[in-house]
Amino acid sequence: MSRAPQTMPQANGKRRFLRTRWPVTGLLLAALVGSAFFSTSNAAFAKLPSLFPNPLPKSLQALTPPDPVPLVPGYADFFTQQLANDNVPGGVYAIVHQDRIIEMHTFGVRARGNPEPITPNTVFRIASVSKTFAGNMASMLEHRGYFTLSDSVKAYVPDLDFKSAEYSLQLQIEHILAHSSGVIPNAYDNLIEANLERQQIIPHFNRINPMCTPGRCYGYQNVLFSFIEDVVEETTGQSYADWVATHIFTPLAMTTASMGYEAYVNTEDKALPHIRGRNGWVTRAVAPHYYRFSSAAGVNASAHDLTQWLIAQMGYNSEIIPPEVLAQVREKRIHTSRDMRRRAWQPYLNNAHYGLGWRIYEFMNHDIVYHGGWVQGFRAEIAYSPDFDIGIAILMNAESSAMNSLSPEFWRRVIPMMQEEQYVPYAFATGVRTSYVTRTPRRASLLSEQLPQPTPDLLWDLLGR
Repeated sequence: MSRAPQTMPQANGKRRFLRTRWPVTGLLLAALVGSAFFSTSNAAFAKLPSLFPNPLPKSLQALTPPDPVPLVPGYADFFTQQLANDNVPGGVYAIVHQDRIIEMHTFGVRARGNPEPITPNTVFRIASVSKTFAGNMASMLEHRGYFTLSDSVKAYVPDLDFKSAEYSLQLQIEHILAHSSGVIPNAYDNLIEANLERQQIIPHFNRINPMCTPGRCYGYQNVLFSFIEDVVEETTGQSYADWVATHIFTPLAMTTASMGYEAYVNTEDKALPHIRGRNGWVTRAVAPHYYRFSSAAGVNASAHDLTQWLIAQMGYNSEIIPPEVLAQVREKRIHTSRDMRRRAWQPYLNNAHYGLGWRIYEFMNHDIVYHGGWVQGFRAEIAYSPDFDIGIAILMNAESSAMNSLSPEFWRRVIPMMQEEQYVPYAFATGVRTSYVTRTPRRASLLSEQLPQPTPDLLWDLLGR
């Protein structure tokens, strides 16, 4: 039995501890225990890890959540509430950070009156978000030497003429992809609605002249934008749809993405379009009109497909979308002053431009590369921050103004948090945070589960589809 430490009084009133005096029997016992321990067999040592597991330090245990943590706490509730307030049948958003999908959130059903829920793989029409693929594709082809963005469009569409022959020759590929042709906004979209094909619309341009010299002013287009398809066919020998499928959809593992009316109709897991009727949202038949202008509005995709597109746009698939292509499509080519008046965006926008198939918004002093889409019962938005490598895709199967606030609210919340050093709330999470909200006859119910990591407002909103 050992003795308690002894102390001696000091002149300054403090005490110091004396070395403990251990009895001889205590020393002998310690020696015997040590000898027995070091003579333990190797087999016994092999069992030690299972007998004494190595737990995480308490500091890491405290940071490890039971489930993956959302990047922006509370955003899922905001999204759900906005859609529920307008009785939107269904929607979904997906968030990526760098090369990871970190959150999926679905709401509602594919069609009103149908119990089948929206999933991350449910296919929507993405409308004018299709233009982002055309911009990238054109830059990819230019870097491969097929054509240059300064080529005259008339060289590939010889029947395209304006009142002034001079304007006809000045219109370049860059101008149609950046909406800087100078032509009045949405020229001949009414003929798209009348179910005319591109070749039937081309002769109508000889009745007008641009408002300004090409490259000098902005005017959003669908018909003119679609002439990039003629350029692709002429220079590659492939149809536009085949080229995008072969060089973008397939290599990026966008497994449910497609192009065209028939592809949408033949997709089993798809959302149906809804327009506002007298008694709320009603489904409507999908028309082929805008599908005839594939580069402008012809892509079908799921939220999961768009996560792969976002990851590539942020530079994490450089073998498919090279850095020089990304830099080129983000180049600010024409100022879009109209965007500065978008109500939900206005408080945060410092500037707005259009690049090649992408809008570039200066949002709270950071560039956001963005595009929205609106067509026949669907709305879609996609955006990412090159500064923070954060991206979001939002899809909705209704022409609801609920979409107007979803993107700006996300960026309003996320940018200040990302400016904080090392703000990565899901750093210790595993898998993807996925939540499902499905409408019931009473109130919507929220179910959350963890999925495995997937493999590698306004008039101009309506017109700018």
